[in-house]
Amino acid sequence: MSGLLLFALLAGSLLSGTDRPADHSLDRAGPCAESLCQSAPVIEAAATTSASVWKFSRTQGGKDGESFAAITKTADTTQSDLDFAGLIVRCAPQGKIDVLVALIRPFPPRSRPKVTITASGGGSLTFDASMAAAGAAVLLPDEVSAFAAGKWQTTTSLSVVVRGADSEIKGVVALNGLREAYHSLQANCGQ
Repeated sequence: MSGLLLFALLAGSLLSGTDRPADHSLDRAGPCAESLCQSAPVIEAAATTSASVWKFSRTQGGKDGESFAAITKTADTTQSDLDFAGLIVRCAPQGKIDVLVALIRPFPPRSRPKVTITASGGGSLTFDASMAAAGAAVLLPDEVSAFAAGKWQTTTSLSVVVRGADSEIKGVVALNGLREAYHSLQANCGQ
């Protein structure tokens, strides 16, 4: 299975795991028909090359009329380990936004990796993180969402290192287009 397809499937599974009500009032195509949401969960947010596009996805939830939104960006494959898939920014309960690092090779589900993020303009921060999606995604702490909402929108790229007990996965994600994609995500998150 290709990394890009696995990344899209991972993003979909991460979205449906939350229990947040959908807000269809800002959908471009109107309320999501159940069959449409299930058959086409990934929608491009912009019409440029696939490597530079933030993908907007809406996944059908477990309850009737429930759906969840996220934006995803794949890794720069020329500068990343093969096990690094990219970055996910998703709607979370109580109006929060979560930031996750998507991996191809999962860490143990109960692991607590250290994640170091370095912005292209300088500055490096290390966080204690937790695992989501059976270890295939690293959930960053709440304070990271403030960076996605602000500083990262004017940053060219991020270098990310995820360190587990006995392994390390490194990757680079270009952030071009984050401002527009982030605003689209916020508009599609439920209230």
